[in-house]
Amino acid sequence: MTLAAHTFAGVVSDHGHLRTAGNRIVGDDGQPVALSGMSFFWSQWEGEFYTPETVAWLVQDWHITLTRAALGVHDGALGYQQQPAAEKAKVKRVIDAAIANDIYVLIDWHDHHAEDHVDDAVAFFSEMARTYGKHPHVIYEIYNEPLNVSWSDTIKPYAEKVIAAIRAHDPDNLIIVGTRNWSQRVDEAAAAPIADPNVAYTLHFYAGTHKANLRAIAQKALDAGVALMVTEWGTMDSTGDGKIDRTSVAEWMAFMKANHLSHASWAVSNKAETASIVKPHVTKVSGWTEDELTPNGRVLRTLLRSD
Repeated sequence: MTLAAHTFAGVVSDHGHLRTAGNRIVGDDGQPVALSGMSFFWSQWEGEFYTPETVAWLVQDWHITLTRAALGVHDGALGYQQQPAAEKAKVKRVIDAAIANDIYVLIDWHDHHAEDHVDDAVAFFSEMARTYGKHPHVIYEIYNEPLNVSWSDTIKPYAEKVIAAIRAHDPDNLIIVGTRNWSQRVDEAAAAPIADPNVAYTLHFYAGTHKANLRAIAQKALDAGVALMVTEWGTMDSTGDGKIDRTSVAEWMAFMKANHLSHASWAVSNKAETASIVKPHVTKVSGWTEDELTPNGRVLRTLLRSD
């Protein structure tokens, strides 16, 4: 049986431009906005899902209000650095589809070593800001997951350069900045925040691996007055595999709800791992049946439809 689809009002029309207000992200009316949705997989490996049909189905059937286009910068052949036009075209298809469906979209520089690629990032985000800066749908995620490098000496200076390039063309839209140790040390960013009035910081978790200790770090950052966004999270271990930890997922969902945190789950893909939402043999990009979803896909669809 095919899963039923239905349409609902556009979230961007409801909330408009997003901005930070203390430790919250709010809309034009000043009220907190908590979005929920799905992240696409690295563009160079699962790019077949970077289609308008996929975005539309996730909006109509999964009820997402946020999506994330993960521009695969490096880590293997045929990423953005090897074929920039092809990878950028995939990302733009998702952005255009998000705008057409009136949801928010994260333009994600999906990189673990962005400080080594600052010139490429500046050029890319300058183009994105020129092209899409007039649209309130757009959120710039300028560094997916820094590794164990210094916030003050490495990540922050990188971010300041990219933010300046964006702000030259787009003074308004929200910018999300990754944090040390796979975007977990949001407390360090909170202790030395970036001097831009509309920046929030990236928190990532995988429920099977990250639990109360990481929530305590996140709470410390929120208590310091900065806004956070969970631009990637998983129901399983941080490897993307392992069992779904339903108890930990429930604890994280409660934490995100209590703190009005927007979130995007990993991942729109058919790779043979727990994190994928459709099974490896499934090649169609939309209209998935219950039997074509993985256990993770079924869990996430239920969570998003009830959010």
